[in-house]
Amino acid sequence: MQVRIIGVGRVREPYLREGMRDYCARIRPYMRVEMRDIPEERIPDRMGERELEDLLAGEGARILAAVAGAGVRIACAVDGEPWSSEELAGRMKKWELSGQSRVAFIVGGPLGLAGAVTSAATHTLSLSRMTFPHQLARLLLLEQLYRACRINSGEAYHR
Repeated sequence: MQVRIIGVGRVREPYLREGMRDYCARIRPYMRVEMRDIPEERIPDRMGERELEDLLAGEGARILAAVAGAGVRIACAVDGEPWSSEELAGRMKKWELSGQSRVAFIVGGPLGLAGAVTSAATHTLSLSRMTFPHQLARLLLLEQLYRACRINSGEAYHR
């Protein structure tokens, strides 16, 4: 299975980058993971609804280009479905067995995702009902992917 995580903006905090590297190394024996940063738009101090739509549309176009070729596209969004770790593992196993081996997870920037991105997504996933910085969401997602790999391989992982 090939998983691509597309995130808007660069992860700047060293502790988050280190955690992401650690989980990518842990995942490597199970699947291929690619991290791809999409340049974020500069957010003006004052922004009306039209400017917000234009900003999200620009990011959205770059995101949609980055997910081209992915059979399954999961947009991470506050209003998405709350999957358990076991549900994520089960879905990943199902996708792989059905030949959908290219999966893309999309993490928006501080302003969220364009409607075009969520509309093009196969699924919309909520990582939590709590609010987290968008950069931390990538680390949380990697941890859950690692957990899903361990579940699917029948290996122990804390519950």
